[in-house]
Amino acid sequence: MNEKLPISCFIIAQDEADRIDKTIQSVKELVDEIIVIDSGSTDGTQKVAEEMGCKVFFNKWNGFGPQKRFGEDCSKNKWLLNLDADEYISPELSGEIRNLFANNMNDNFYSMKVIPIYPNWNKPRLFSAHHLCVRLYNIEHGRFSDSKVHDSVETNFKKIIALKNPVFHKSVRSFKHLVEKENNYIKMQALSLKKNNRAFLFFRLIIEFPLAFIKYYFIRRHITGYLTGFFTALILAYFRWKRIMLFFKIK
Repeated sequence: MNEKLPISCFIIAQDEADRIDKTIQSVKELVDEIIVIDSGSTDGTQKVAEEMGCKVFFNKWNGFGPQKRFGEDCSKNKWLLNLDADEYISPELSGEIRNLFANNMNDNFYSMKVIPIYPNWNKPRLFSAHHLCVRLYNIEHGRFSDSKVHDSVETNFKKIIALKNPVFHKSVRSFKHLVEKENNYIKMQALSLKKNNRAFLFFRLIIEFPLAFIKYYFIRRHITGYLTGFFTALILAYFRWKRIMLFFKIK
C-alpha cells in the first residue's frame, strides 16, 4: 500500500449522507487527513464521515468562501486538497498527485478539470464541458476568497499548473434536485443584478431563454447527453430566464 501524502483534504457538507462516502473513499488512501465541515446536517452525514475516519467540525453556514476558509483553518498540513461532497477524484488523478510529490514539485497551485456526470449515469457524457478550478494548493501562498457566492482560490497571479486527470462531479441527484438547486441559486443572482439596467434586462427577458438553451445544449455540449442532456439544457435555460423575471418582482 502506498504511503499517505501530507495533504489535508477538506470537504464542506450538509445533508450528504447518501453520497459523501464516495468522496471520502476516493482520497482515503491518498491523504493523511480528511476534514468534513458540516453546516447542520440532519441526515447523519456527520456519523458517516466519522465512521470513515474523518475529523468532523460544525460551522454555521455563512457562504461558500467563509465555509472553505474555515476548513483551511482546521487543517494541519500546508498542502490542501478541496473537494465538495458531491465530487470524487479519479484513480488516475490520485496517481498524478502522487507523482507530483514524488518529484518534489516546485509550484504551489494546481488546477483540475471538474467534469459533471448526470444523475444515474456512471461516466461523463461525450465531450462534456468542464470547469478548471484550483483544488490542490499550498496554504502558505494562497487561500480561498471570503466571497459568500463564489468559491475560488486566490493565487495572487502566481503560476497555476493544470493537471491532466479529472475530478468527477455528481452535482444533482435527479431532475427534481436540479430544479431545487437552480431555484435557490437564482434568488441570489437576481438580487445581484444591477437595477439601473431595467430596459436592457427587459430586452434580455425576451431573448434569454432561446439563447441560454443554445448555450447549454450546443456550446456546453449537453446535446451529447441524449434526452437527459436535452431536459437538463431546458431546465438550465428556463432558470436563466426566471432569474431576470425575479429581478422585476424584487423591490
